[in-house]
Amino acid sequence: MEESSALTALKPTDISVGQPLPWPVYDVHGNLMFESGMIIETQHQLERLVVSAYCMDSLWNTVPAKPAAETPPAPEQKEEEARDQMIDLDSVRWNVGEKLFLQMQDNAATRFTVKMIGFLKGKSIIVSAPMSDGGAPRIREGQVFIVRAFTGKTAYAFTCAALKSVFFPYPYLHLSYPIQVRSTVIRQGTRATVKIIASITIGDPEQTAAALLNDLSTGGASGVIKKIVGEKGDTGTIKFKVRAAGNDEILTLNIILRSIEQMENGDGYRYGFQFADLDTQSRLILSAFVHQTLVEAD
Repeated sequence: MEESSALTALKPTDISVGQPLPWPVYDVHGNLMFESGMIIETQHQLERLVVSAYCMDSLWNTVPAKPAAETPPAPEQKEEEARDQMIDLDSVRWNVGEKLFLQMQDNAATRFTVKMIGFLKGKSIIVSAPMSDGGAPRIREGQVFIVRAFTGKTAYAFTCAALKSVFFPYPYLHLSYPIQVRSTVIRQGTRATVKIIASITIGDPEQTAAALLNDLSTGGASGVIKKIVGEKGDTGTIKFKVRAAGNDEILTLNIILRSIEQMENGDGYRYGFQFADLDTQSRLILSAFVHQTLVEAD
């Protein structure tokens, strides 16, 4: 396993007794515990895995499948494969004040948002002190973090350890300098899981309804509406609020209705919308929100 690969804790909903593991699992230090396909035989074994096992973080470690050797890759396939790569930290053009998202490797539920103060190549990264409930929690030396960040359309991830907490003249933290950073270009179709109330106006004659959006990308969204409005191919608008780069933004976007299907429980209909003719400002806001949501996601 690569030293800078990111791990995320297993969730109880990911695995079940009598079912094979869908992927390899590792301990907190990145050592392989079980190969994918192993059958979970007892409840005790499942509970042990939930407490102590980790899997590769899908957001930061998804590498597009390579075509068979005898099939020459198309130019666009080569480009896709190049989007996920390991790079040196000094190749990342981060600025002072850049937001970094820290996740404790041995406690995936504990996360902090910090700001980069600076770094010295080969020595340390200096960040603002992690804050919790208005105070700076004591970070033990050697505590391992998974660090994530994004700039533009690129997401970054690496692991590092706390070197030293400093409290004077202000609190800040030295993190170990990573050997390499995983760089991933987030594709346009990558969807972020959300829970956003939106207003939909669509059809001829126009109908307006409230929708609960549950996934969002820079190309479209899907959500649930209690009633039937519009038909496939209809155009209209969607209006909703997001928080991007620290600011609340209200977006009003043109949409094309692409799909309608009744929910399995009969409680409403799932709609799929494609965004159309996005202006530059709306595209930037939407992109920033989607990428930030992906970075902060579990």
